Amino acid sequence: MNMRLQRSVILYVIILVSVDHAHIRAVTPAVGLGARLLCSRVPGFTPRQRRLCSRAPDAMVAVSEGARLGMTECQRLFSRHRWNCTLPTLAPPLSHVVLVGSREAAFTYAVSSAGVTYSVTAACARGNISTCGCDHRKRNTYSAGGWKWGGCSADIRYGVKFSRRFVDARETEGDARALMNLHNNNAGRRAVRKTLRTECKCHGVSGSCTMKTCWVTLPPFTTVGKHLLAKYHRAKHVALHVSRRRSSPYLRLQRGRRRARRPRRSHLVYLSPSPSYCTRDPATGSLGTHGRTCNRTHTGAGGCDVLCCGRGYNTHQYTRQWQCNCKFFWCCYVTCHTCREEAEMHTCK
Repeated sequence: MNMRLQRSVILYVIILVSVDHAHIRAVTPAVGLGARLLCSRVPGFTPRQRRLCSRAPDAMVAVSEGARLGMTECQRLFSRHRWNCTLPTLAPPLSHVVLVGSREAAFTYAVSSAGVTYSVTAACARGNISTCGCDHRKRNTYSAGGWKWGGCSADIRYGVKFSRRFVDARETEGDARALMNLHNNNAGRRAVRKTLRTECKCHGVSGSCTMKTCWVTLPPFTTVGKHLLAKYHRAKHVALHVSRRRSSPYLRLQRGRRRARRPRRSHLVYLSPSPSYCTRDPATGSLGTHGRTCNRTHTGAGGCDVLCCGRGYNTHQYTRQWQCNCKFFWCCYVTCHTCREEAEMHTCK
């Protein structure tokens, strides 16, 4: 693996793996030279990220939680697919990456950037970051519908700004892969902004709602993940384009109707076709599907025929038991029966 690929680690390993969560929490109460010293010891940070860490150590917890949030959502959405967003072993720190610039790499960058944006914005609203809070720009003003802006609106501007400064700091090469990563980072942040929602509270006698106060809030992160999953399925194949009229290269669609057509900022983009992910291949970051649990009755994602790539599957019989028919007796104990059931589990060969 060359140094370029090692530096192009997928962004969620910035914090998710190479940074210990407890280590980041230790940074939070530190100030001045203490914060600078602790931030300098975090593995995997670029100089710019170390400076941001020193200036806003309390934001690092939110960054860490956001990266983990993105990773968890990625694994939830792809749990039944051949590529299930599971990383290889956590050591060495820079080995667990999606090396190919595929749709999957595009999604992981986007969902991780979205996770950081989401978590930082939420932390601002909770008062956990000293440099931000609620967005009060519209407070005490009225909408066209007659209701009043109030409450604690999510400061999405700060979340997007901090995520851009911190997450994008790793992409310094300016080549095709770096441009792809930056584009998908931005698409992830736009997904959080796109899925913001307005919540309201009624005021009046006996719930008459003679006045309504509203504010902007974050949706459940699963809503952001669903939005990005739709973008994943419609991801655009791009290539690096160098124009004589432009001083810097840019990405353009491979099959655009117009010459040098550029992808929309909300699109996910990829450079290379996805591998099959059927077999283990360190060169592409594929873990293969050997040993994965499948459902023999399903014909789509998660079904043995699809997940096992035609190799077949093994059937394991086992006895499943659980507590059942529980009854509460006053006072104060519970009695349960033990239920048993013969079951089968299928794993890919």
